Amino acid sequence: MSKRRTFPVLVLAVLGLISSAVAELKLPAVISDNMVLQQESRAPLWGWAEKGQTVSVSASWTERVREVKVDEDGKWRARVRTPKAGGPYTIKVSCGAESITIKDVLIGEVWVCSGQSNMEFRVSGVNNAAEEIAAANYPQIRMFTVVKKVADEPQSDCQGSWQAASPETVEGFSAVGYFFGRYLHKELNVPVGLLHTSWGGTPAEAWTKMEVLEGDEDFKPIVDRYESVVANWEKIKGEYAAKVEEWKKAAAEAKKEGKRAPGYPGQPYGPGHPHQPAGLYNAMLAPLMPYRIQGAIWYQGESNAGRSYQYRTLFPAMIENWRADWKQGDFPFYFVQIAPYSGQTPEIREAQLIALRNTKNTGMAVTMDIGNPDDIHPKNKQDVGKRLALWALANTYGKKDIVYSGPLYKSMKVEGDKIRIAFDHVGGGLAAKGGELTHFIIAEEGKDFVAAKAVIDGDTIVVSADGVGKPAAVRYGWENGAEPNLFNKEGLPASPFRTDDRRGETFGRY
Repeated sequence: MSKRRTFPVLVLAVLGLISSAVAELKLPAVISDNMVLQQESRAPLWGWAEKGQTVSVSASWTERVREVKVDEDGKWRARVRTPKAGGPYTIKVSCGAESITIKDVLIGEVWVCSGQSNMEFRVSGVNNAAEEIAAANYPQIRMFTVVKKVADEPQSDCQGSWQAASPETVEGFSAVGYFFGRYLHKELNVPVGLLHTSWGGTPAEAWTKMEVLEGDEDFKPIVDRYESVVANWEKIKGEYAAKVEEWKKAAAEAKKEGKRAPGYPGQPYGPGHPHQPAGLYNAMLAPLMPYRIQGAIWYQGESNAGRSYQYRTLFPAMIENWRADWKQGDFPFYFVQIAPYSGQTPEIREAQLIALRNTKNTGMAVTMDIGNPDDIHPKNKQDVGKRLALWALANTYGKKDIVYSGPLYKSMKVEGDKIRIAFDHVGGGLAAKGGELTHFIIAEEGKDFVAAKAVIDGDTIVVSADGVGKPAAVRYGWENGAEPNLFNKEGLPASPFRTDDRRGETFGRY
């Protein structure tokens, strides 16, 4: 009898613990001490509490108290009207006898910083890192770095904390995010909050919602490839376990012989892998989405370069996905065009240029002059951040006197045995750094491209080549590791381009 009585008592005790956990007033990680809220906005604050209860939100910059009911799922959300940039302030969230006070809150400009390894790249690895770290006394620049995680479904919370930029903290900051934020902070004289969520080596589909991937024929191969892996996952896991056992034996043998152990077998592609379609969107982006932002910056593309034609549609689809789910309209989305690298097709830069042309309220920082053909992770992140910030200052913050882009191909015109190329964003004029223009090639219809002579003529460039009597197309910077030398007089480089539409090496790769 005693055992039979014990069971319901235990069940009741467990249910009591569950009820208590649900009832606890809780905030997501991103709403915490040291955070930055978007100025002059209705900024969402949200969390969890016992269903049916009333949550009160008050802020030290106003006498108004916002009250909202907790819904049936134990969730609540309140919007608070933020003032002009300033602080520090406090915010108090109360429910019944419970309360949470969020301290050292600043009001300013909030940007998302996302992508793969070149966004993840830390301040500790940049040019002149020691000097940059020592000078990083910017308490009004704050970064929230999302802890890496993969998930099958969209998550309601993530791990991370807000940190103010200082010599003690900044070495671990995203370098591009930090330098972007620093430039904005200096130019606008307001606090800057940076939501950093990135993971090295990851493709765009990992940052895109599954419903978006499933809803477009262009992305069907991505979904099919993953579903095929899931269907064979037990077999794949078994094979991987066998590889690990082989590695253990080889490592033990190497240790006996005083040799270096072989590399540990890489995690197989499948559930839980950072390349999992929608896996990072679910775990590292969805938890941030109610947070009020000004816009996003993005440095990614290397992992999709082998599928550059597909990236032409995948990248814009990802941008539109973020905008639709954030429910803040077509917020600014500024991205970095991949720097020259000997192992990377120029077609990925073309895909990014196409995205710039076809996707509204976007901007592209060209990095053809600050890359390293032998290193996919160039160390000059200062200029990357600055060039992204120039786009923001001109197009988001209305500083119209700024030249914010290098020359971008506009149009071509055949003139006898020459082709004249026109550009947007010529600024004070076109310029060739280091002598004559380089990396121009020209071709007749259906024939191979040959090296060309290019001459600046006003705001245009005239391209020709001996033996090419009827030119049909021009390309510029169309090599893997090209470091061409066309700029405007403000020192911003031109994007590579081509005037033809011949099928490239990545056509048909999905």
